[in-house]
Amino acid sequence: MAGVLSKESGVGKSVEGISRAEEALAGWGSSEQVENRITSTSPPYWDNDEDDGGLKPSELYGKYTWKIEKFSQITKRELRSNAFEVGGYKWYVLLYPLGCDERNHLSLFLCVANHDKLLPGWSHFAQFTISVVNKDPKKSKYSDTLHRFWKEEHDWGWKKFMDLSKMSDGFVDTSDNLMIKTQVQVIREKSDWPFRCLDCLYRRELVRVYLKDVEQICRRFVEERRSKLGKLIEDKARWSSFFAFWSDIDQTSRHQMSREKTDVILKVVGEHFFIENEVTSTLVMDSLYSGLKALEGQTSKKDLVKLLDSEEITAPIVRVEKDTFVLVDDVLPFLERAAIEPLPPKDEKGPQNLTKDGNSGEDYNKDSMKHDERRLTEIGRRTLEIFVLAHIFSKKIEVAYQEDVALKRQEELIPEEEAPKQAENDQKTKGNK
Repeated sequence: MAGVLSKESGVGKSVEGISRAEEALAGWGSSEQVENRITSTSPPYWDNDEDDGGLKPSELYGKYTWKIEKFSQITKRELRSNAFEVGGYKWYVLLYPLGCDERNHLSLFLCVANHDKLLPGWSHFAQFTISVVNKDPKKSKYSDTLHRFWKEEHDWGWKKFMDLSKMSDGFVDTSDNLMIKTQVQVIREKSDWPFRCLDCLYRRELVRVYLKDVEQICRRFVEERRSKLGKLIEDKARWSSFFAFWSDIDQTSRHQMSREKTDVILKVVGEHFFIENEVTSTLVMDSLYSGLKALEGQTSKKDLVKLLDSEEITAPIVRVEKDTFVLVDDVLPFLERAAIEPLPPKDEKGPQNLTKDGNSGEDYNKDSMKHDERRLTEIGRRTLEIFVLAHIFSKKIEVAYQEDVALKRQEELIPEEEAPKQAENDQKTKGNK
């Protein structure tokens, strides 16, 4: 095996006992068939995969069902599914019924078909989910990961996908058939800008599992920025000095320092949050992308009223004017607000909080999905706002403040140096008299 992913590696997640959202919304097609997603015609921010004119995530997504008959009678060391195409690339699923290196475990891998015939330098970047279906959907076994396939790592998956001792617990049906389902999302090469990575319904399924992880990533970033801004405000002397500096600046200079080109900031955002081997990176990008679209959509007063009337939405800090991020008001109250205002409170009652047997206390229906997607959008919006505020402050406003402080110090030194000369001149003047 060129590449192997284990649950402990930290770049993927294995999940049992979760009835995935995709299963609740739509059934899978017949075996040995690839299905592609078609999204709705007029979706909101979180349901929209339009971006910059390239291929949409829905056009780079597909799923495949592999039905293995007479599973208990298999004697071969490995089995390969038929090849299927997703995102313009051909793939197949590789199964070790008795384990690859780890005996007594089912091993499963996603592989690039005909990898030895591809042009030098090829690579396919994809997020994928493999599942072994149980007659009770809540007991089906899922594993997700994000991986860049290339010459040296043309197959990727799990040596210990699941314990073989569990196979008799509803995974092999009464006709001795085993059903394996695979979802593949090819990711475009655009990691320097928040972009829509995932097909709409695939994203909803992953949100079901990883929303808390995305929240933790964004909270950690916001807390770091809040801590830095908090130190400025807690330093009374420095805050008073900065307050005086900002109050003395004319409105035109304030206006110029309170804005930055979107491409300058978004490039840094993409580099900061998109980590290739982190399975949550695609959802973080989707969150930031939806948050960006929300910021772009709140340009009018009417849009702003609608935004503030929505659940979990706070008054905006940033707006987008053409190709520029602009602070919507004076920076001083925003700095004070950012230092004390966290992301939306953790959703302890959200439908994502499941028990081990897969029960969430409520059905994961369309309203629940919309709740999670709204939350994902708001987290992205708030994270992006703090990123923009911190960037504008540290790269423009604070730089101007430090230059002003240095200039005043220099001005204070000049009279001290000239004082002895002035005293000497005064003595000469008296002597002449």
